[in-house]
Amino acid sequence: MAANFSSVPVLDFALVSDNATKPEFILQLRHALINVGFLYLDNHTVSQKVTNDLIDYIPRLFDLPQEAKNQIFMANSPHFLGYSRLGAEFTKGKTDYREQFDFATPHETQWKPGAPEHLRLWGPSQWPDEGLIPGFKNTMETYLQQVQALSYQFISLLAEAFGLPSDALNKFYDADKFMQHRGKVVKYPANDGSLTDQGVGPHYDAGFLTFLLVASPHRGLQVQNLSGQWIDVPPIPGTFVVNIGKALEFVTRGLARATSHRVLSPPVGSTPRYSVPFFQNISLNACLADEVLDFPPEILQLKQLRGDPVQTDSVNFAEFDREPSGKVNLIGRVKSHPDVAQRHYPDLFAQYFPNGLPQQVSAY
Repeated sequence: MAANFSSVPVLDFALVSDNATKPEFILQLRHALINVGFLYLDNHTVSQKVTNDLIDYIPRLFDLPQEAKNQIFMANSPHFLGYSRLGAEFTKGKTDYREQFDFATPHETQWKPGAPEHLRLWGPSQWPDEGLIPGFKNTMETYLQQVQALSYQFISLLAEAFGLPSDALNKFYDADKFMQHRGKVVKYPANDGSLTDQGVGPHYDAGFLTFLLVASPHRGLQVQNLSGQWIDVPPIPGTFVVNIGKALEFVTRGLARATSHRVLSPPVGSTPRYSVPFFQNISLNACLADEVLDFPPEILQLKQLRGDPVQTDSVNFAEFDREPSGKVNLIGRVKSHPDVAQRHYPDLFAQYFPNGLPQQVSAY
């Protein structure tokens, strides 16, 4: 396996600002995209002050009274936005031992009765009471908007790394007012000794790119290399961990690598692990099977040199060959949050959970 990896590369985004050093960044990015599927991004453009402010808010967010958290329970939202209590999410049918809030960039849903139900996937966030945590909403929205801007800049560099025009991937996004990108604020409590260590089970991400802020000094994130070994991705202060989603792998015909990953719970006696992933979406109506990107032969050859990875522990988001992007994402959310699906998407719920809610979940 010529291109196997034992660590995740660190890329310096400052190289992009100088025409003399930008080619070096593009070369490093090409290697990370094709051979690893993960990278650290240092010296990025998101404000350190905004990031630090958000990190300061996170423990306070989870310390809100349970009643306040329940008021924005995710099951209230057909957009899968809001609060998920500990153990309410599933990966591959197993409980993820984490508590989380899902928020998103501002968006008014485009769905109307009679329209495809995957258009309901995007819509307004549910926010905690401003009086209980003043300033959090503004900080979180500012953070999401800054990461969104970085993600669009990064996608143009990604196109260049594949030997394409910098705007080659723009066709997969709608106009800004019709797009929505999603973020989570996640708490992984320490294992109390009676549970499995599945903070979140092995999975792929759905879209093009994920930008992860590790908001505490805990290890736990692991990625699967080409031979199936689990590789630690320890936190590096000031960086984002960036990874490739399944949609980008599909549209590049496997040239970009979506890499299986998981999070292990902090060990017994540890403090909680906190993280903030940002998921860059593409158009809900994008049909990736209808799109063909023409890569230079020398770029395609790099995929052949890499070889094929062994079968991984992750199997999600396999429907891009026959469904629009929004439907693929909706199916993934239904599988992860059956309580939300039962309330808002009863037909899909019945399809994927014919025996009703899993035993660990009860409707709120």
